[in-house]
Amino acid sequence: MSRFATKVAVVTGAGAGIGRAVAQQLAAEGAHVAVLDRDEPGAAQTAESVRAAGGTARPFVVDVTSPTQVAEAMNQVSNEFGGIDIVVNNAGVVRYGSVPEFSIEDWNLVIGTNLTGCFLTAKYAIPALRRRGGGAIVNTASAQAFASQPDVAAYSASKGAVVAMTRTLAIDHAADNIRVNCICPGSVETPMLRYGAEYFDDGDPAVTMQQWGRQHPIGRLIQPEDVARLVTFLVSDDAAVITGAPYFVDGGLLARLGV
Repeated sequence: MSRFATKVAVVTGAGAGIGRAVAQQLAAEGAHVAVLDRDEPGAAQTAESVRAAGGTARPFVVDVTSPTQVAEAMNQVSNEFGGIDIVVNNAGVVRYGSVPEFSIEDWNLVIGTNLTGCFLTAKYAIPALRRRGGGAIVNTASAQAFASQPDVAAYSASKGAVVAMTRTLAIDHAADNIRVNCICPGSVETPMLRYGAEYFDDGDPAVTMQQWGRQHPIGRLIQPEDVARLVTFLVSDDAAVITGAPYFVDGGLLARLGV
C-alpha cells in the first residue's frame, strides 16, 4: 500500500504506545516519518523498527512543551524531508491526584504536554503544511474528555481542551486545505495505562488492565494498532471532507456510559 507515498509525517510521542503504532502504520503505507519524543531511546527504537520493515524514519528528541525545541524540529523536518504533509499530535502524560493535593508542577507538566504541545506543534507545522498546499492534523484527545474518573482533573481538562482546540483549528485553516480532527481512545494497552493501573491498584497491574478492558463492550483492551488504523484513515484522502470532529476509538465505552 502506498497511500502516503511522497508524504512527510510528523508524529509526536512516537517513542512508544499509540505514537509508535501510528509511525509504523504511516511508514508501512509509504510516508517518510519524523519520530518525535523526549525519550531518546524510545524514539530511536521506533525509527529503527520502521527502517527494519523497509520504511523511512528519523528520530528527533523533542520536548513538546518547549517552543524553541518544537520550532527547531519543524524546521529540521521540513528542510531534511522537503516539507510536512501530516501531523499527529500524540505526545501525552498523565499524573494522578485530587486538586487540593495536586502540585502545580504536575499540573504544568500535564497541561504543557497534552495541550500546549498540540498548540506548539500546530503553530510551527502549519506554515509548512501551507507551503505544500495543505495537509492533515490529528490530535490525540481521550474518552476522558467526555467522561471522567477519580483523580484526573489535569488530564481530563487537557483532553477536553484538545477537542475544543481541534474544532477551532479546523475552522481557521479550512481555507488552507488543512483538515484537523482528533481521536478519543478508551483504554489502550500502553505504558501509560500500566502506570494508571499501578496507581489505582497495588496488586497486579496486568490484571487491573484486563479488568478495565472488560468494562468496554468489546470486552478487551484496545490495541495501539487499532488506534493507528483510525489515524491513518483520518490523514488520508479517503477522509477528504472530514474535519473539525472528535472520533471515538473506545470499544463502545462511552456508549455504555451513556455519553
